Amino acid sequence: MKNRFFNFSIGILISVIVALSSQFLSKLLGIQVLQLEKSPISPIFLALIVGVLIANTTRLADICDLGITFCIKYILKIGIILMGIRLGMNEMISFGFKGFLVVTPCIILTLLMVDKSRSYFGLSSNLATLIAVGTSICGATAIIATAPAIKAKKEEIAYAIANISIFGIFAMVFYPLVAHYFFPKNPLSAGLFLGSSIHETGQVAGAGMIYADQYLSPKVLDVSTVTKLVRNTAMLVVIPYLSLKHTSYKETGISIGKKLYQIFPFFILGFLFFGLVRTFGDYSLEQSSKAFGLFNIELWNWLILEINFLSKLLLTIAMSAIGISTDLKKLKLIGVKVFYYGFAIALFVGVISLLTTSLFF
Repeated sequence: MKNRFFNFSIGILISVIVALSSQFLSKLLGIQVLQLEKSPISPIFLALIVGVLIANTTRLADICDLGITFCIKYILKIGIILMGIRLGMNEMISFGFKGFLVVTPCIILTLLMVDKSRSYFGLSSNLATLIAVGTSICGATAIIATAPAIKAKKEEIAYAIANISIFGIFAMVFYPLVAHYFFPKNPLSAGLFLGSSIHETGQVAGAGMIYADQYLSPKVLDVSTVTKLVRNTAMLVVIPYLSLKHTSYKETGISIGKKLYQIFPFFILGFLFFGLVRTFGDYSLEQSSKAFGLFNIELWNWLILEINFLSKLLLTIAMSAIGISTDLKKLKLIGVKVFYYGFAIALFVGVISLLTTSLFF
């Protein structure tokens, strides 16, 4: 018990230290060294890089894996939930509908591409399917949720997760540059592209924050986050479809209702809740000059800024943990064929997202 508590505590502490150090380093390099008013170097990017360096030069990731996992699974989701305070329901609905228009063709075309292309790489149907859902929907979460439905082997799950983790982090770092190159004056399109093309929810949030810091466009973070949450809900349709295609729920002994309950991303409800709080708070402020009859405009704006600050801090802590959990030796584990296939599917999703975003917006 003592060792588990030590493992858990040290993992969280190291993630917090890396996050705070990254914020300090960002200001130091941007303001003190480059003599700029605002640092152009994103703390999220630095947190990821520092975390990766720690993971691949020390054994800390093994010593404190419980705390690291907690940050990735729970601190990340709390940070995203609190992000809902940034948006009113009107914006959420608007961004969500536009995100749906981009996300839907990305998922459908990716699944079709898997059926047509996997034989050229000599991959099993299960492994190709896991890589496809991980790349097109929501990374490791989609892979883990899909695996029992298609009776995937442990090795196939491990290969798929290692694959999307590597390419997802690559996309998180470089896709903000791609988004700005193609949509330099269109934050809506930039956000839609990031939210529909990058694998994990945390990676999308990281890319959105990198873009917001680098190009002073906070709207991109809002749009990319909502778009990614729309993608996450696609699991409720795609995974039952794949399950029925490969097997049946009667064979697995799990009812459709129970399976849907297990895979539903409930943190989305928390995000929507804070969006409702923002909406009704702003409305009551307009009607009675006090949000919820309690907070004047100065205090209400202060609360929003503080919750937003806490959200960014939690996301930076989670990004530190993601970096610390990234073992570059996994590249050897993946295997050449799986690596090439994962790269091809990730690139395919990115191109489809880029084309669809350009076409509609």
